[in-house]
Amino acid sequence: MDANLKITKELDCDVLVVGAGNAGMQAAAAAAEAGSKTILIEKEENENMLRLSVAAVGSKSQKRAGNYIDKHDLVNYMTAFAQGRVDQKLIYTWANHSAETVDWTEEQVLKPNGLSWRSEPDAFNRNLRYQAWPTQNDPELDNNKGKLSPYTPFFIEKLKDLGVDIHFKLAMKSINKESGKVTGIIAYDLENEIYLKINAKKGTILCTGGYSANTELLEKWNPLSLKKNVTNDSPRANGDGIVEAIKVGGWKDEEPAQLVFDRGMYKPGEEATKVYKESEEFGDWLWLGSQPFLKVNKNGERFANESSPYEYILNAAAYEPDYAYAMIFDANYGDDALENHMVGCARIGFPGYMLSKEALIENTEKYIDKGFVQVADSLEELAEKLQMPKDKLIQTVERYNECCEKGIDEDFGKEKMRLHPVKQGPYYGVYLAGRNLCTLDGLRINTNMQVIDKNYDPIPGLYAAGNDSGGFFCGSYSERLPGLAASRAQTFGRLAGKHAAQQD
Repeated sequence: MDANLKITKELDCDVLVVGAGNAGMQAAAAAAEAGSKTILIEKEENENMLRLSVAAVGSKSQKRAGNYIDKHDLVNYMTAFAQGRVDQKLIYTWANHSAETVDWTEEQVLKPNGLSWRSEPDAFNRNLRYQAWPTQNDPELDNNKGKLSPYTPFFIEKLKDLGVDIHFKLAMKSINKESGKVTGIIAYDLENEIYLKINAKKGTILCTGGYSANTELLEKWNPLSLKKNVTNDSPRANGDGIVEAIKVGGWKDEEPAQLVFDRGMYKPGEEATKVYKESEEFGDWLWLGSQPFLKVNKNGERFANESSPYEYILNAAAYEPDYAYAMIFDANYGDDALENHMVGCARIGFPGYMLSKEALIENTEKYIDKGFVQVADSLEELAEKLQMPKDKLIQTVERYNECCEKGIDEDFGKEKMRLHPVKQGPYYGVYLAGRNLCTLDGLRINTNMQVIDKNYDPIPGLYAAGNDSGGFFCGSYSERLPGLAASRAQTFGRLAGKHAAQQD
């Protein structure tokens, strides 16, 4: 602790949770439910939204729907997706405990408020590249089936019922460690401009959400992210939990990981690698961007199979000039999108965020006036608006249409059902890039969610969950398991809260 700081106030608890998001709220609930005096702090003026879609293996809602997932097959898939660069013990810990977390939330939070989880069966496996799993559980209104409902306010009420002491606008500044044990933190009250000491007898759980809002840390730990992404959608995530834990002996994953959606946009003439803006309300978010339509580099050349997990096309574009690519489509894009049969939040219709073809078209068309989506009566005019070679774009579209007519993608192997010709004007084009939802490389932890040092020994009194924790992902996020990131956060938060509450 900095001896020069003037500590104005002191708080005592058994378990302290830093960060009121998916991991933090579950951690606080579990600790309080186990009988521990629990404090939950959040540096913003309100809690972070709980993710609507939460993954599980063997939840009650999945059993009701008859959706079975072989746990070992799933863990092997997740491990292979990360090329083995993960802690399989942590993945099995999630697989073994995800259902109990989802079930607890349903019984304690959803049902008392007229909601239930709805399990999504439609994984629609086609090939190894696009393999998907029916992991998704969505909060559905009992009296209005097919209608999603946020449940964050209900969770806050549950925390209050459990006696959790919640403080907003209270930011962690440093972690206190005495005689080898973490004993709490120093926090700063942003409203009253005073420093507090919070003593945590049993444990301090870090759930501050990664570092995607901190460009200095991105430059240090994941510089490619700044080239691939034009938007950060987690402005709260400044990396303070990870940074402060490292100061007291923790260490983090050595390889980066992140959750990126291919729905960011930038305007013709802009350099995508130099754009990185903050967005808390998911502004300028093109839902159509994840559709596997024709995608070309800035020279008008097709460069990859567009039918892939979200970040794959961004990874492929990193090998193209200026990391840039544009999506080309025609007037039939609404019907074509329905035929593409996307999964997760990219699907059209419940539980996707675009509930209909009409909603998708409305979301797309509004970006014409904003200067992101270009529309033209001819491909020549479209190429001019996109500032790419006319002859090359026309040649690429002609070749692509030829493959569509044959029903065989002879160039990149895209499946027949997603081959849609670009023939019917008006023609559309938009430059796309990534939206960094969150970073996923965090502190090294054990299966009790305790932060470990470089000797692989747990640091007494210190836990991490959610995107402050690591070992679970590497490289690109596997979004073919819908709700996985939120589920990892909620499950590990709950496990951390339980374990911390059991300490002396």
